[in-house]
Parts: sequence; structure tokens; C-alpha cells
Amino acid sequence: MLNKRAGGILLHPTSLPGDFGIGDLGPACSQFIAWLADAGQGLWQVLPLGPTGYGDSPYAPFSSFAGNELLLSPESLYRDRLLTKAELEGARLPSSGHVDFGTVIATKKPLIRLASRRYIETSGSSQEFSDFKAEQASWLDDYVLFMDIKEEYDAKAVAAGVVDSSWNHWWPSVLASRDQAALDA
Repeated sequence: MLNKRAGGILLHPTSLPGDFGIGDLGPACSQFIAWLADAGQGLWQVLPLGPTGYGDSPYAPFSSFAGNELLLSPESLYRDRLLTKAELEGARLPSSGHVDFGTVIATKKPLIRLASRRYIETSGSSQEFSDFKAEQASWLDDYVLFMDIKEEYDAKAVAAGVVDSSWNHWWPSVLASRDQAALDA
């Protein structure tokens, strides 16, 4: 392929149009891929797709392996019967021409958690889900632990009026140094 000319485009999925405040990997993504093919474009380059950290930059992810949950499509979750029509409609955000990450996070994360709980209730004991967790345990277990503790301490930081709640500023050192007794607690 390196000796053959090819054309393409650089576009992060968050830049796609959508009814939920941010572009995602749902119907607009499928339409974009079809448009690329119709236009004779053979390449779609995307920026990193990990869960964004401070500043919502794709270049500052919390994980090199995990995907950004904001890229999940509420429409796809509805199609998979993990959301109701009312929940889907209630999550729609007015189009503004730019992404307001604060509003998107506050709207989409609870929706995704609800769909996740429903998935676990219906498929959580499935062999496929168990296999995924086992195959990805080398990074998944630590990522889930980190995000769980981060969420707890972020809430405490917000309540205390702290703007920058980076883990090395607010976590007790026993958690930052992965003291097993502290992690178990």
C-alpha cells in the first residue's frame, strides 16, 4: 500500500454531527463511512479514542487501552434495548456547533451507566462477557480500580471547590502507592 496513492481524511468521531452534544460511533458515523466510500476515499484517520482526561483532549487519555464512553451511541444502545425511547429522547441536546463537554458528560454518562447496568443484568454472566474480562484483565482491572477511586475523589474535590483534582494532589498517598489494605478498603 505504501507505493500506491491513496486519499483520506482526518476527523475525530466527536466532530461528527449528532443529537447528543457530541459525535459518536452511531448512525452518523456509519453515514460518514458510506460518504467516504462514495467519495473514493480509502482512509479515515482518527485521533486517539481513549477516555479523555483533563481538558478533554484525546491526547491526554486515562487509558491507552480503554475506549471513550462518550463515543457510545445512545441510538445504538436504544436499538440494543438497553435504553427506553423516553430515556433516549431525554438525552438529546440542542445543536450548538461545538461540544460542551461538561453538559455532554453530565447527560451521557448517567445514560451509559444505566445501559451498562442493564447489559450486566441481562448478559453479565454470559461467557462472552466473562471471556472479555479475563482476556483484558492485564489492563482492565487496574483501569476500573483507578476510575472508581477517581470518581469518588472527584466528587469530594467538587464539593470542596477544588478545580484541579489530579490524583497526585488529592489521593491519600496509600492509594497512590497502591497499598493493598487501602485499596481493599
